[in-house]
Amino acid sequence: MVGITQLMEDKAFMAFASYSTIVLSKMMFMSIATAFYRLTRKAFSNPEDCGGSDKGENAKKYLRVDDKVERVRRAHLNDLENIVPFLGIGLLYSLSGPDLSTAILHFRLFVGARIYHTIAYLLPLPQPNRALAFLLGYGVTVSMAYRLLTSRLYL
Repeated sequence: MVGITQLMEDKAFMAFASYSTIVLSKMMFMSIATAFYRLTRKAFSNPEDCGGSDKGENAKKYLRVDDKVERVRRAHLNDLENIVPFLGIGLLYSLSGPDLSTAILHFRLFVGARIYHTIAYLLPLPQPNRALAFLLGYGVTVSMAYRLLTSRLYL
């Protein structure tokens, strides 16, 4: 059984922990960005959220969909759809004894792709910027899964 001390000495696991912290922090930032856009653009999705803006019937005008708020929300949703699989597969991959330089390359490419994807989504940059960033991050997760399935797991 692997102890916590052994994990803390495993360079691949520590690299995974570091890069996971970066993408999770970025994902948390997207929640704050969504709230910021909702407040500054006065575009709320729930009546109780309009409380500070206006009361009663006047509050209803703030229950609306805003393009910029929705763009941030979609970027955040895309993070959820991609970072969660990376965390699970990346954890197993990092614990499988991968080559350190290959593991770090996987983790850096994923983090870079997700950060660039967010930038491309929010600015917005023309396609295929966002699509290529998505495909790179997705490809990294698939690569780690493939390496796990072909070299470390017993089927």
